[in-house]
Amino acid sequence: MASPFLTVAILAGGAASRLGGRDKGLERVDGRALIERVRAYCERAIARGGEIDFLIVANRHLDEYARQGRVRADAIVGFRGPLAGVASALEGAAAALVLTLPVDCPSPPEDLATRLIAALDTADAAVAHDGERRQPLFALYRRGLAASAAAAAASGQGVFAWQDSIGAVEVDFTDRRRQFHNLNTPEEFAAYADAVRQRD
Repeated sequence: MASPFLTVAILAGGAASRLGGRDKGLERVDGRALIERVRAYCERAIARGGEIDFLIVANRHLDEYARQGRVRADAIVGFRGPLAGVASALEGAAAALVLTLPVDCPSPPEDLATRLIAALDTADAAVAHDGERRQPLFALYRRGLAASAAAAAASGQGVFAWQDSIGAVEVDFTDRRRQFHNLNTPEEFAAYADAVRQRD
């Protein structure tokens, strides 16, 4: 088997406070768990570029997530924020490049990986910007940043500030702004399910 050109890490370790504490990635949307939809996106939009290493970073229900791929817990115990998940992904990556995605966004841009990889020529990290704001969880890193991410997470630093500290470059996705929409509340899950049914 060929070595993976990319590790794709799905960040599924959040506390989901706006969803009553339920595990977002396992919430079903029109019959399919959100993690299944994100996994399908990865296979459709990213794996076509070559062999990928698929990784899920979660803090609970690890056995259920393991049905979808290799699983790791956050680098720091407890719901310590997304940087702890990024640090775990970098530490456990099988490929030299690591793309992170949040589990609560089921339909990211199809060309996300391609555009972030192209921007990495001049930096060690690249992150999407939707024209209004940075989307810090949609980012590409060199695996060598693992120690830096772990130290920043342990000190309580946020992912946005850490990205600034490592000189991450922002990549313009103004033309894909709507595709960064994430699902946080029961109402948003219901609306997305309705949209899926209408599309299908």
